[in-house]
Amino acid sequence: MSFSETVLKEAATVAAVFPSPDAVMSILVQRVLEQRVFSILDKLLPKPSLSNPIPTEEGGLLQYLRLLAISYEKTQELAKELRTVGCGDLDVEGLAESLFSTHRDEYIELEQASISQLFQAKMMELKGEHPLPIDLPGVAPRGSKVASAAYAHPPMSVGVVTEFIRWNEEAVHRCNILTAQPVPLATNVRAIFTCLLDQVSQYTTEGLERAQDALNEAAALRDRFVIGSSVSRRVAAAAASAAEAAAAAGESSVRAFMVSVQRATTNVAMVQQHFVTSIARLLLPVDGAHAACCEEMATAMSNAEGAALKGLQQCIDTTMAEVDRLLAAEQKLTDYRPPEDGNLPDHRPTSACTRVVAYLARMLEATNSALEGLNKQAFMTELGNRLYKGLLNHWHRFTLSPSGGLRLKRDVSEYAEFVRNFKAPAVDEKFETLGTMVNVFIVAPESLPTLVDGSLRLARKDALRFIQLREDYKTAKIGSKFTTLISE
Repeated sequence: MSFSETVLKEAATVAAVFPSPDAVMSILVQRVLEQRVFSILDKLLPKPSLSNPIPTEEGGLLQYLRLLAISYEKTQELAKELRTVGCGDLDVEGLAESLFSTHRDEYIELEQASISQLFQAKMMELKGEHPLPIDLPGVAPRGSKVASAAYAHPPMSVGVVTEFIRWNEEAVHRCNILTAQPVPLATNVRAIFTCLLDQVSQYTTEGLERAQDALNEAAALRDRFVIGSSVSRRVAAAAASAAEAAAAAGESSVRAFMVSVQRATTNVAMVQQHFVTSIARLLLPVDGAHAACCEEMATAMSNAEGAALKGLQQCIDTTMAEVDRLLAAEQKLTDYRPPEDGNLPDHRPTSACTRVVAYLARMLEATNSALEGLNKQAFMTELGNRLYKGLLNHWHRFTLSPSGGLRLKRDVSEYAEFVRNFKAPAVDEKFETLGTMVNVFIVAPESLPTLVDGSLRLARKDALRFIQLREDYKTAKIGSKFTTLISE
């Protein structure tokens, strides 16, 4: 028989025997709550220690907190039932509330410690699933798989942050139960939400930094295969093969970082949604709490943002390093100065151009899935500017004939068409100017001043540098036509 049933049975007897049943029932109900219920709660809820908490393997602090919330709800339900029997002026709910006073003294600290305990256990679990390598394997010139260098770091997961948020939602729900007054509730909820901010900030920042480490490792592998020209064919071939594998590792690390950025963005969005749906309204009773919490949210995510920006810069460096490698490996001297053998000119893009565009297309696909808005625009603009400068530096290594100039114009057209996918107006403008600038290799020497003073007047310095790459620059005495411009 339950407490309420027992008391109801006693109430019938008291009503029949005593002239003032409410006074008698008040004493009875008070004794039931203060003695029998308190005794049960004392056995059911031994107060845990913050300095020596219950191990996670034994249920952890969460087990105590869950039991505390359930016990509180059940005790309040009992108090409401007991009040119906008639207890005079006895504040039954207030008395029931007082039974939990000692448990509330450190409630919020226990809630925070529980969330921290869950976080630490989760991090240990993740490290167990993805043990870190003790050493990076050595890279041999032959037979090594550089592209699969041991990046055995636990990848960032949206599912893990979803779990963090689920813990937080449960803690906020429990806080609603155990904190009755709006102002203390707002204070406690803010403390609980701050735990989530710390967890997501740490997890996301470390995830981005691990992905950044993979970029660094790939860069180190790539730098290992920079060799001089005075080597045997066998050594050069082995180094070229290893460099291809290192390039594959670089591409993989860029893709992996972009995935990490995408997941980091999703993680932040989930935290913001949790704040809107579960936290914001509970902060309203305290002036300034909502604004302060928003500021804390921005501050907590700033470390992750810094790691993302640093890694994105490394992605650009890695991408451009591979562009430079492809150009050096694929571009032939005869591409832009073909032999005069009577064959029809080749109007296709050069092999180097085709391979660079194909590579950049893969990188663009990874970028499009990870970045959006102003972040994407800034990234694509920077990459486009770096590509433009890299191509200019590359082409300055060549001497061009008129037919080679036509081939270069075809390459420039291919690059310009591709970079339009960057949706970066400043980059488009540069490549459009470049398309006009390569005409300096095609027109007759006497037409060059008109071209430079006309459509290329805003890019005359770059145009003049290009003009010096013409194969007839010295024989046609082209330099004498631009003494004024060169002196500028």
